Formats: sequence, C-alpha cells, structure tokens
Amino acid sequence: MLGNRVPTSLKVFLTALAVIDDVGAIIIIAIFYTKTLLWTNLFIALGIFALLLVFNRTKVRSLIPYSIGGVAMWYFMLHSGVHATITGVLLAFAIPFRNGDEKSTSYILQHYLHKPVAFIILPIFALANTAIIFNGNIAQTLTENNSIGIALGLIVGKPLGIFILTFLAVTFGLCKLPTDLNWKSIFGVGLLAGIGFTMSIFVTLLAFDNETIINNSKLVILISSLTAGLLGFLTLKVTLKTESNDEN
Repeated sequence: MLGNRVPTSLKVFLTALAVIDDVGAIIIIAIFYTKTLLWTNLFIALGIFALLLVFNRTKVRSLIPYSIGGVAMWYFMLHSGVHATITGVLLAFAIPFRNGDEKSTSYILQHYLHKPVAFIILPIFALANTAIIFNGNIAQTLTENNSIGIALGLIVGKPLGIFILTFLAVTFGLCKLPTDLNWKSIFGVGLLAGIGFTMSIFVTLLAFDNETIINNSKLVILISSLTAGLLGFLTLKVTLKTESNDEN
C-alpha cells in the first residue's frame, strides 16, 4: 500500500517480527494452557522430533519421512496435553532448508502449501473463529477489564515492547539498525504488529469459557487490530514520506 517508499530492510524486519510473534504465542499456549501433562506421549513426540533432526543432519531430502513423522508427532503431542500447534513449529525446524533455494525441501513444501493455506485453510479458520454474536452494549463491552487489557496490549503494549527491545538490542550492540531505517519506522512497524487477531482469538478461545466474554473479546480484538493497523499505516506513510523528501 505504501509502494516503493518502503525499504526492503523494513519489510524483512516486519516479516521476521510476524513469524517470531506467532512462534512466541504458540510457545506461550504450550506452556501456560496445558492443563494435564502425559509425559510418555510428550517424550514420544520429542523423540520423533529428534529423529527428524537426525534425518535433517544426514541430508534426507524427501518430504515423505518428514510428513509421516510430522503426523505422528502431532498425534502424540495432542495426546500429551501440550497444545498440538507446537508440533508445526518443531516440524518447521526439522525440515531441511539448505540455502533456501528452489530445490530445498522447505521451499518445495512452502510452495506446495501456499495456495491451499492462503485460499482454503486461513479463510476457514477466519470464518470458524471470528463469528461474533453481539447482543450487549458496545460502550460497556469496550470498558470491561478484559477489553481494556486486549486493547492496551495490541495498540500500546506491542509497539512499545518492540520499539524498546529493538532499541536496547541496538544500544548494547546485539544488532545494528540498517542505514535506510530510523526509529520512527521501527515504531510504525511496531504498531502494525498490533494486527494480531489470529493468535489473539486463538488464545481467547483457550483462556475463557464464558461465551459472552469470548464474543466480546473477539469484537475488541478486531477493533484493536484495525486501529493498530491504521495507526501503523499512517505513521509509516508520514515518516517514510519525510525520509524520502530528506533524501531528495
């Protein structure tokens, strides 16, 4: 939407941020939303993961063993008590990536799954999980404790957390800020990271049992994601335009 004004480094930062954000959410789900734990099934699942890593290290490139192992790992992880979504993260680490070229196993799988995930799986997920039955007073809904927490987390907490941690990482020499970026752009991308409705709704479904709270939370998540997206877009539109004029 912002065209060629957006530096490639900023796109890479946002992409990496989106992936790490989802992985972090999945890890939180696995740790904090596990009610009962069956150690036998968990160890079997981790054993399968270790075997897949061995396949990776011994340069097994065929997708068949990884597919079979992934399904088996998902089954035992599901019956261990740990949320099965962690299986997808582990499997992604096990599949050979090499140098990321078109012949790598990871690239082939990503290319194969791209269309069915984008046009079938994600729309089904969205339709199944964002259906909102709203019968209450919207002003009252937006001022409830859980609603305020959701809004502050997505609109304020995420951009501030991303900005502060990135600033600290650069300050302490853990990384360098690309020459074509400044801190205004980083803050704008942090606002865009507030578009977190998929994992937020996922956590909502796990965290609450009351249907009214779930529906109200979904509404607040969508409103907050839209607000964060608009604020991020406007921030980047202004800051990137300013940077372009400064360069000229």
